[in-house]
Amino acid sequence: MGRPPTRPKALKDGYYIEVRNKGTKSGVKIRRDNEKQLKDAVQEYRRTKEVIILGESVKGKFINPAIHVK
Repeated sequence: MGRPPTRPKALKDGYYIEVRNKGTKSGVKIRRDNEKQLKDAVQEYRRTKEVIILGESVKGKFINPAIHVK
């Protein structure tokens, strides 16, 4: 067993959303390749979960600001 990594994991290029249970502080990041797939995923998860659109990631950095969807 080695030491745990100290550097955050690099994000792949694509569109990200964070899905979490209602009332919790942490969630799961989900990546989609294009904006249409992202919007389909938001529609699917927003019925039962809290969804935050993190935006598009290019070279590990987010271009667009986060949007909270209820």
